[in-house]
Amino acid sequence: MPNALLAALALLYPALVYFGLLHFSAQWVGMALAVAMVLRLLLLRNSTSKQLQSSLFPALLLATLCALASAFFNQQSTLKFIPVVINLCCLLGFSITLWRPPSMIERFARLQEPQLSDVAIRYTRKVTMVWCGFFIVNGSIALYTALYADMKTWALYNGLIAYVLMGALFAGEYLVRLRVKAREQQQ
Repeated sequence: MPNALLAALALLYPALVYFGLLHFSAQWVGMALAVAMVLRLLLLRNSTSKQLQSSLFPALLLATLCALASAFFNQQSTLKFIPVVINLCCLLGFSITLWRPPSMIERFARLQEPQLSDVAIRYTRKVTMVWCGFFIVNGSIALYTALYADMKTWALYNGLIAYVLMGALFAGEYLVRLRVKAREQQQ
């Protein structure tokens, strides 16, 4: 239950920042977010998945530092950089696995299907590359909104549009994967 609550808070983060800053100073919003992220870090330490720990820890740690900077300096601008930090850490985590296989998507795929064919391994590598491209584009837009957009636009992109784009990528990849599997089974 605590993990589900913290995951929901993470998804709602931009909206919480936007509405929080309407009623409280950046100092209090930053402190509240820092506390939530420290709790998430502590729960992550108890996770059985070392892979999950190693992939999420840097992003959560840097996001916590952004929230603490906001609290310490009473500046809302540092809160707006958390999506940039998350995208950058995801990009680094995924891209490193392209040079040190198995690729990130192959690792995820093997959790459900331990034995993958050569076709599936090549496919998961390509999907990892696609996600790297997504993190570059999404992180760039997040950076632009953090630097130049007003708070409403920042919250709209990072709290809704980015999630819709991510969902579309998940759905599109799933449909392509079904076609790749069907084609492989026909051969």
